[in-house]
Amino acid sequence: MSTQDKMNVPIARTSLTEAEIQSVLAPLRSGWLVQGPKVREFEEKWSAFTGAKHSIAVTSCTTALHLSLAAQGFGSGDEAIVPAFTWIATANVIEHLGGTVVFCDIDLETFNLDVTQLETKITPRTKAILPVHLFGLAADMGSISQVAQRHGLCVIEDAACGFGSRYHGKHVGTLGDTGCFSFHPRKAITTGEGGMITTNNAVLAEKLRRLRDHGAVISDLQRHLGARPYLLADHPDAGYNQRMTDIQAALGSAQMDRATDIVAERQRLAARYDEAFASLPWLRTPAHIEGLEHGYQSYPCLFQPEAINPESISRINQARNAWMDQLQQVGISTRPATHAVHMLTFYREKYALKLEDFPNAWVANDCSISLPLFHGMSEAEQNYVIQQVLESQR
Repeated sequence: MSTQDKMNVPIARTSLTEAEIQSVLAPLRSGWLVQGPKVREFEEKWSAFTGAKHSIAVTSCTTALHLSLAAQGFGSGDEAIVPAFTWIATANVIEHLGGTVVFCDIDLETFNLDVTQLETKITPRTKAILPVHLFGLAADMGSISQVAQRHGLCVIEDAACGFGSRYHGKHVGTLGDTGCFSFHPRKAITTGEGGMITTNNAVLAEKLRRLRDHGAVISDLQRHLGARPYLLADHPDAGYNQRMTDIQAALGSAQMDRATDIVAERQRLAARYDEAFASLPWLRTPAHIEGLEHGYQSYPCLFQPEAINPESISRINQARNAWMDQLQQVGISTRPATHAVHMLTFYREKYALKLEDFPNAWVANDCSISLPLFHGMSEAEQNYVIQQVLESQR
């Protein structure tokens, strides 16, 4: 391949219209920069798209998870179950509140929590389950909800990757007590940093709104629009400062005007990859599960040049890394799908965990690879990725 033929294709790229870029000027010109009318507008559009009764904008998906647990009274001595293969934030919020993380292995076909093992993780101290809709594929919420109801547990959906993902017609984030979304730049809708909590419980929604805003009973916007804006609000809770700004919300709100098109584009790109790689026995593409609509936050595959077992994982991992190096050299950026949290130093040492304690998460950590997929990806860019993958000598 000549130098002039080489393309540079990132793992993800933010693509904004001129109108979306211009949208952030409105709060700058109005002088209302903190949580205000643009946050309210963004929340309303988010509820309309997901079908959630209440949406509460916050600073990140991490703080969305944190607030969701705090609103349920989660604290010291409580346990929460999380999949062993997820972004570390899913577990970190439990630690931040003084709780104990209980890992559950994943189903290697979907990369989501293995519901057949879920009930074995429950103890008298279990208070919450945090299923993750990883990479845009919904977790088995029917089974998870049944287990939670039997044991009186709350369900907090980590829907960081879940924009446009549906479980039997219902948007993820509307199936548990709360849903938590991310607006990081690798997500379909971005505000740089930011998050959203969804819930259908009005009482819980009001508590979440208070907790994100120092525990105040009404927001600054409500106070300033009221008859006596000079009086400060009461604070029935010791809350946090986890409010989204109007600058961020203006950008998110503008993108929501083309939300359906953004999801459809990601699904179209994924379908092209599926078709192109269907005959590759060494690359297992994302699962298709009846009744689940994949939102494709990313395109995670399992690299399997030989049968995967405990003895072969190290060899496959080395071969995968060499392949990622090869793709990087021709301008294609890849990533492991995510990490197995039980293999990371903090959790491995604190809980004395071994690789083999969660074997499927171990496999996913060492043998997965995500290929570039993002809104605004050109046909030429995707064709180039496809060509380089197909020409790989595996």
